[in-house]
Parts: sequence; C-alpha cells; structure tokens
Amino acid sequence: MLILRCLAGILLLSIASAQPSPAYPARQAEGPAAKVAPALADQPIPPIPQLLHDVEQHQKEAEDAQRDYTYHVHFEFQQLDRGGRAKKISTLDAESIAIDGVRIDKVVARNGKPLTPKQAQKESDQIDKDVARAKARRERLAARGKSSDPEGNPLIPVSRILELGTFSNPRRILLDNRPTIVLDYAGDPHAKIRNQSEGIIRNLVGAVWIDEQNRILVRGQGHFVHDFKIGAGLVLDIHKGFSFDFRATHITGDVWLPATVDGKGQARILLFERIDGNFRLVTSNYQRFTTSTTIIDSNRLVNPDNQSAPSLPAPVQTSPPEPN
Repeated sequence: MLILRCLAGILLLSIASAQPSPAYPARQAEGPAAKVAPALADQPIPPIPQLLHDVEQHQKEAEDAQRDYTYHVHFEFQQLDRGGRAKKISTLDAESIAIDGVRIDKVVARNGKPLTPKQAQKESDQIDKDVARAKARRERLAARGKSSDPEGNPLIPVSRILELGTFSNPRRILLDNRPTIVLDYAGDPHAKIRNQSEGIIRNLVGAVWIDEQNRILVRGQGHFVHDFKIGAGLVLDIHKGFSFDFRATHITGDVWLPATVDGKGQARILLFERIDGNFRLVTSNYQRFTTSTTIIDSNRLVNPDNQSAPSLPAPVQTSPPEPN
C-alpha cells in the first residue's frame, strides 16, 4: 500500500496544495457539451490569485469534512512490454478511512484474493506505525509554526506556488453540469526552490478544474517535463513524461471525495516500489463514517461475498498537453 500513499502524497503536493496539474490538452475536456450558457459565460472570472487563495481556504475545510467518510479503493497496474502492450496486470483493494485525522488505506485484497489473517495483522501493524509517524510530523511542524496536511506533509502556500509557475488562460465550462473554472499551469524550470517538494510543482505542466460554487479543486491533469528526484532517487525518482489525471466526485453540500486517478510513465518510490506502465485508482462505496450510510454506490473488484464484480471502466488515455 506504500505506493498508493506515496502517489497520494505526490498529488497533494502537486495538485491539492494550491493546485497545478495535468495530462491531456485541456481542450479535450471542453467540447460543445461542456460550454456554459452565454449569460453565465459573460460573467467575469475572479482574478487568478484571488481564486487560488479561495481554493486554498476551502481545501482545508473540505479535508476536515472528508474525515467523516470512508470509501473503497481499487488500484490496477499494467506493466508494459517494449511494444507498449500489457504484459502483467496487478490489482489491489483497500478501505480508506481517517484515523486521528490521518487518511489511511487498509489493504483488504491483492489480485482479487483477500488477505490472510497473518497478512491482515501485518497491515494493521503498519497502519498504526504510519498514523503515529504522521501525527509526529504534524506536531513537529506545528511546533515550528508551520502548516501541514492531515498526513503531516508541509503545505506550500498559494503565494509561493505563484512564484514557482504560472496559471493562465482562465475560462468557464460545465463539468458534470456544474460551472467550473479551468486554468492552465506551467511550472518555471528556472525558479529557485527552497526544498525538494517545491521541485515537484516547478516541474509540472498541465491544467486544473475548480468548482466555481465550492471553490474546490475537482480535477487536475499533469505531466513532468523533466526527470525529478528526491533524496538522490532513493525516496522518489520520477521520469520525464510521467503523467496523471485526477478527478473528484461531489458527494453532498461542499463535500468532494477522490474519484479516479489515471497515470502513465516510469517512476520509483523508495527502493522497491516501481511504476513502469499504466495505473488506475478508482474509489467507490462512499459512506459517512458516523452513520455507515452508503452515499454513492459503485462496483468494486471484490464484493463483500468475495465474488467477482463487473470490470472497471477502461482507463483514460493520458498524453502531454499540446502547445497553445
């Protein structure tokens, strides 16, 4: 499950902090059906800095609301041969829940097979360690007067994001029938970084989709324009062209939860978790933790009776954005 946690960390740093992204040309998501009514289209779009500061504020509020929800996570990885064909497919299923504010994904099955009691106990022990480490990181940053996300990763403020890259070409579309503002993003490869996390943002190109009513990041696409490493590649090693597409789904009110993450490329996480092909992460079976009431249901690989469920939708193709 380490690879999922690290991918989530990358997305938090590169998307959720203030929110760059991208993988496809933005125009592919803005066909005729996505256009808004003329009366709405003519309304002025807020200045980009103001919009991003609104997102920064509402993102924190959204994270607090998300703690009340659980959901199922299905991860599929396709390892490709030199001809670009899938030569091996691996799957993993987990239940995502917040413990002491820390979002964890507890593995329940690998390749369609539920964990053995021994494997399940090992997973629980690892979760206890992960939660303790996240809480310790939060406490250390708080003692230094610095903000962090629920997992204890330092947050990069919007003011700093705007120094590391440029948001441009604001436009309004309809996404899932909701007015949404789209911004293109391009990191500045010459910007001086203060830490390695800022290097992730500096090396991204893409676009972000912001729900206009809730001021929440609801979609992000991105690809890396350069090879990128943290800890000389021992912690993270992302190859040029690695791309991803993140989407959130609206649950109720101003609550949004992760829906899908599609990606393609080469990367290594620590010394043993390697991505070399296509991956897809799909969430489903959203429930409010306090009531255990299903909000939105969806298929999953392993049903409660351990019977196979219908296949997941085909992954979205990702490719670097076309030049404007």
